[in-house]
Amino acid sequence: MKKDAIFYTIFQRSPELIFEFIEPKITSVTNYRFESVEIKETSFRIDGVFLPPQNASPRIVIFAEVQFQPDELLYHRFFAESLLYIYRNPDFCDDWYGVIIFPSRNLEPKNTTIYQPQLESSKVRRIYLDELDDSGQQSIGISLMQLTIASQNKLVESAKRLIERVKQEEINVFSQNQLLDIITTIAVYKFSNLSREEVEAMLGIKLQETRVYQEAKEEGRIEGRQEAKLELVPAMLARGMRIEEVSELLGLTIEQVTQPTKDKS
Repeated sequence: MKKDAIFYTIFQRSPELIFEFIEPKITSVTNYRFESVEIKETSFRIDGVFLPPQNASPRIVIFAEVQFQPDELLYHRFFAESLLYIYRNPDFCDDWYGVIIFPSRNLEPKNTTIYQPQLESSKVRRIYLDELDDSGQQSIGISLMQLTIASQNKLVESAKRLIERVKQEEINVFSQNQLLDIITTIAVYKFSNLSREEVEAMLGIKLQETRVYQEAKEEGRIEGRQEAKLELVPAMLARGMRIEEVSELLGLTIEQVTQPTKDKS
C-alpha cells in the first residue's frame, strides 16, 4: 500500500472504511487504529494492519493491501507477512481477515494457484474498484473508494454527487466532516496542480463550513484574544485538521499553532 499514498492517508484518517469490505460484517467497528507495522528479525513490512482495541472480543486483525502496480509476487508477500504477524503476536489475534484492493482485475497476479483456497475463502476478499456498481446505490464508503479511480473529467461531478449524499443521508460510522475532508483529500491528490483551497472552491465546500470552525465561531473564540485562539488549537488538531488549516482559520502563524503541541510533549 506504500505505493499509493492516498489510501494510506484515507485509512489513517478513517480506519472504519476497511469494514466496508469485510463479510460477514463485524459488529464492533469503533476504535480501530491503522498502522504500518515492521516485523522484527525479518525484512518484511506490513503496510496496512488494522488493530482492534485491547478490550475487543474476539480480537480480529485486518490486513489490507492496495495494489495499483503490477506485482506477480503480491500474494506470496501478502500471505507471508500476514501469517508471520499472527505468528509473532499470538496473544493479540483471535481471528483475521484480508482485504486486497485493485483498481482493476488486470493488475491481479496471473498465477493464483498456490493461494486459491485462501483467496476463495471468507477470510480474504479481493476488490476491483472499476467493477463495483457506480450507480449511486453503493454505500457512501464504497463510493468514496471509487473516487480514487475516477478520471479528472468525471471526478468533480462524482465528488459533488457524493457530497450531496453525505449532507443528506444519515451516517452512522463516519462523521459528515470526516467524509467531506476525505473527498477533498482525494481531489487534491487527483488535481495535484491545484491548492486545497482551489479544490474546495471547485467542489463547492469550504473549511469555514466545517463543524470545527462553526463551533469555534459560536463560542466566540475565533475572533477573540490570541490566548483564546491558542486554547482552541489542540482540539482542532485532534479532530484531524492540518496545521496549515488551523493557522489559516485562526489567523495564527505556523509557529504559534505548533507551540501548544510542543509544550504538551
